[in-house]
Amino acid sequence: MSRAGDRQPAGDKIAWLKPVVEIEPEADVAAGLGPSLGSFGQLEVRLATTKKEIRKAQRLRYKVFYEEGGAKADRTTALIRRDICRFDCACDHLLVIDHASLNRFDKPKPKVIGTYRLLRQDRAEAHDGFYSAQEYDIASLLARQAGKRFLELGRSCILPPYRSKRTLELLWRGIWAYAKHYRIDALFGCASLEGTNPLAHAASLSFLAYFANACEEWSVRALEARHVGMQMIGPDSLDKRRALAALPPLIKAYLRCGAKVGDGAVIDHQFGTTDVFIVMPVAELDLRYIEHFGGPAAEKQVA
Repeated sequence: MSRAGDRQPAGDKIAWLKPVVEIEPEADVAAGLGPSLGSFGQLEVRLATTKKEIRKAQRLRYKVFYEEGGAKADRTTALIRRDICRFDCACDHLLVIDHASLNRFDKPKPKVIGTYRLLRQDRAEAHDGFYSAQEYDIASLLARQAGKRFLELGRSCILPPYRSKRTLELLWRGIWAYAKHYRIDALFGCASLEGTNPLAHAASLSFLAYFANACEEWSVRALEARHVGMQMIGPDSLDKRRALAALPPLIKAYLRCGAKVGDGAVIDHQFGTTDVFIVMPVAELDLRYIEHFGGPAAEKQVA
């Protein structure tokens, strides 16, 4: 879903980088879907339709994950200064563009300031599967929910000056338009807390385990070799208000929509994060947020 909250390194990180993979945008990406999906003032949310636009998203990801977030770049990544991932070629890439941005000569130059990566189940099955399967047992969920259409969210990031409710809502309106178009039944992905010491997030992880855990029907467990227990503080000793407040803003936004969390955290030393699995069955999402992001009122406000 992202790679952490405040800083917005989701739902994702880099997966293998050799060789550099150039992306061919999906041919029907705009068929009946845009590519423009809405706007707020000078900001527009749209799907990338060219290799150039995807490269801009990858450069943004590099700035946030590596330059700001301190992820460990290998030689290839440091040289090209782009976050290249082998899953990119199977994904659609959602962009937020600031059309009022100026270059160093004060000339208008639209700039990509936010992005999300969208991986549909049919595309995942035709390529290398889901990114989250590197950390969680996705196969068991897909088997229990056979016939459902899944969408994985990941590689979420926003430039610091634009980290506002408005930008995040614009991204989510784009995601919801995309999900409606492809008749998605459930969204999922990995979201991150900063740092690789889970004890530093003991309260937040315990809160998620006790009060936001997915039911058995939708639960996903971390791979045994990577599983970190989340119930670190007993429910009677937990300050729920503080634990919730300490969560990254993006995870709190997911919870407000009705998202649930899987079993076990995963430590990612490459990106310096502690990951949790987020799942959002569309039928169980809060109707207030459905209306806000994709109902008739929203459609009048967007675009």
